Amino acid sequence: MALLSGNNLAKSFGADDIFDSVTVNIPQQGRIALVGPNGAGKTTLLRLLAGLDEPSEGTVIRARGTRIGLLPQEAELSLSGDQTLWEEMLTTFTDLIAQEERLHQIAERLADAPNDAGLLDTYGQAQARFEDEGGYEYTIRIQQVLGGLGFDTDDFQRPISQLSGGQKTRALLARLLLEEPDLLVLDEPTNHLDIQAVEWLERWLKSYQGALLVVSHDRYFMDSIVDHVWELMFGHLEEYRGSYSDYIRQREERHTRLLAEYERQQTFIDKTEDYIARNITGQNTRQAQGRRKRLERFLRDEAIARPRQQRSMRLHLNTRRLSGEKVLMTKDLVIGYHDDSIPLFDAPDITLMRGECAALIGPNGAGKSTFLKTLLGQLEPLDGQSTLGAGVEIGYFAQAHEGLKADNSVLDEILSVKNLPVSEARNYLATFLFTGDDVQKPVSALSGGERGRVALAKLALSGANLLLLDEPTNHLDIPSQEILEAVLSDFQGTILLVSHDRYLIRSLATQVWALCAPRRGEDGPTELVVYEGLYNEYLAWREGKPIAEPGPKPKPQPGRPGERNKAPVSAQSAPRLSAYERKKRLTQVEEAIHKLEIDLVNLSGALEAASAAGDAGRVGKLGEEYTWTEREIERLMGEWEQLAIE
Repeated sequence: MALLSGNNLAKSFGADDIFDSVTVNIPQQGRIALVGPNGAGKTTLLRLLAGLDEPSEGTVIRARGTRIGLLPQEAELSLSGDQTLWEEMLTTFTDLIAQEERLHQIAERLADAPNDAGLLDTYGQAQARFEDEGGYEYTIRIQQVLGGLGFDTDDFQRPISQLSGGQKTRALLARLLLEEPDLLVLDEPTNHLDIQAVEWLERWLKSYQGALLVVSHDRYFMDSIVDHVWELMFGHLEEYRGSYSDYIRQREERHTRLLAEYERQQTFIDKTEDYIARNITGQNTRQAQGRRKRLERFLRDEAIARPRQQRSMRLHLNTRRLSGEKVLMTKDLVIGYHDDSIPLFDAPDITLMRGECAALIGPNGAGKSTFLKTLLGQLEPLDGQSTLGAGVEIGYFAQAHEGLKADNSVLDEILSVKNLPVSEARNYLATFLFTGDDVQKPVSALSGGERGRVALAKLALSGANLLLLDEPTNHLDIPSQEILEAVLSDFQGTILLVSHDRYLIRSLATQVWALCAPRRGEDGPTELVVYEGLYNEYLAWREGKPIAEPGPKPKPQPGRPGERNKAPVSAQSAPRLSAYERKKRLTQVEEAIHKLEIDLVNLSGALEAASAAGDAGRVGKLGEEYTWTEREIERLMGEWEQLAIE
């Protein structure tokens, strides 16, 4: 039985139709992502399903007693008052706290009448109920959830009114997780979370027994937790089965199929119209008239429209010249601020080679942006030095877009990089979705996504061969993220990437530089760990899994686009395929390998748990699955190499 159903939903604001004829079902324990371009109506649909708004047409049916928890994008508006963060979390456990108080009262009475059998029985029953409902664990649960979402113990007693907007969003998310409703509706839950907190949230949601409906720009997050994707676009909703990566493949296949069907239809229409025109006044007039009637009926009842695709940004990154083989070198480098006596971290001696993409990851505040500014020469290191190689030209994308002047127009910003004719500059900006009067908008009036597109447009004009990118996908919608990922994959130079976008990191990074802060409650400096391997390998290595031991890496080949994160493997024979078939099969094999690697990590954890529990039967079964998965990965890796080198 579905927890919630929406039937023929439509929503309009005045004369503007947001969507119509939307029919959806959310089953128990469903895991659904809602995707679509900005402005498609995703948040509006969430509010309708959660019961906060009414549809213009259609009905929403919720199973009796269904509890829905909603995390809105403007979550900070849902929390206010002088209660502390801890007190806010305690509101989730009002019934348990009342039971706890009653237990104390009964215990006090027992102290005066220890031999009262009736009172002892009452206390025993109350204690059993309290324990069954988690009464002895709720404070531990609060600590785990707040800690997992990035709060320090010092924050627990801070008044809600003193929290920042991002902290209030995390606080509301924490309260929803503690409430454990039947359906969690989350609108951009990973905003304001660093990678460590997002990974914790993923683990929590995987064990969550309720249903989940989520809107997110975090593709890796959706890949990890959903098994269905709803795409809301052009006012209509399409449903896809599988993860986000499955959806991408199915979406492309669907568009290709519909386009082919549309082209066949147009060929049929053209031939029919030609026959009618040639025969309407000749000997075959009756046949021509019959075909015209059938064509009119077909156009009215059966014809399909040309498949539409969302208008998207067009980006090209070209280098003016090739850099030397060694692009960036550090020696005894210490990162920090001179007005602070404590350094942020020491960097090991690093040499970044041409064609590499290094992903710099770590918790918020660890010093990632400071590291980039030190490499740029905007900040002096506390000690040591960083050196650029021969012929290196830097292009910098700042997280907060500090390079944009608030009073400048979009057009002014482009002309400040390159003196182009205004008409040419306008045409160039149109590829970044700035048309008409948009080019005269001041930077101060732009949204975060629009500022990001202006910064990317300036970067593309720079001709740099070393890109320092600080959160380049922030505020970009998913289509723009996909385009940026494809362009960076084809980039002929070198990249140092700071990002929370693990999907982008997984696709591009040839090595990972991880800032590892000391564990909570422990003292010590932050450590920069350089892992010369792919992101999935790094994750498994971090967990102590043998599959992540980095093998020999290919020499960077900037002349071979799209191969930043491909490592050499043993070749096996594969059938000769066309270029299109080979590319399609490569994508399928890569996705299969990625899923199996995740399965292998999960199986390893399950094996450890089963072994610790002494469950020999489960250990044997899991061991067989582990061996089969390893062999399947080896087989697919062999096929992948053969396909890649053809």
